[in-house]
Amino acid sequence: MEGPLLVVLAHPDDESFACGGTMALHAARGVPVTYVCATRGEMGRNMGNPPIATRESLREIRERELEAACAALGVRDIRFLGVWDKTVEFVDREWLAGRVHEVLVELAPARVITFHPRWGGHPDHNAIGDATVRAVQRLAPERRPRVWCPIVPVAEGDPGLPVETVDIRSVSEIKLAALRAHRSQTANWEERWSKDPEMRERFEKMKSEERFWVYPV
Repeated sequence: MEGPLLVVLAHPDDESFACGGTMALHAARGVPVTYVCATRGEMGRNMGNPPIATRESLREIRERELEAACAALGVRDIRFLGVWDKTVEFVDREWLAGRVHEVLVELAPARVITFHPRWGGHPDHNAIGDATVRAVQRLAPERRPRVWCPIVPVAEGDPGLPVETVDIRSVSEIKLAALRAHRSQTANWEERWSKDPEMRERFEKMKSEERFWVYPV
């Protein structure tokens, strides 16, 4: 299935970590790719190393970082839902689903990537995943896109769903460029990871493949 790809995640940098390679592969084939980001990451824990942001400036900086990361991936269509970072789980779920549904109707994607509603590894991730699944289920069955949920390293469970793996070795440098564009969050991360065998192994795997649960809708 080769139609538009819609990515709906919670924060700037989620797209690069979770599915940057898959986005880059679609974009390279001329497939329209849209990233809908629920927040602008204004409550991110990191400020750069050395710091390049304050709590007041982080919102704007992360928005610019996301634009740079998506440019590296070949993605031009970026949209924000305007939810405050770390509060997605408290937003009315049906309202949030309605916002995503509007985009689904407009773009008619063949595939949607969003977090698993339970196993996303972060409350914001789970909430935007749940809202997106609800949005997809508002469509008539014959119009529903396939839904992929990134298997994130911090997920603490396995829903037992089918898994599909995307080989991203041909675009690994593009994914790394996108990750580096999120400077406030990833400064010196490669150096830190290189000193930890477990993290180094995870990093190498992250550069070569992206794995997704196929969510039933």
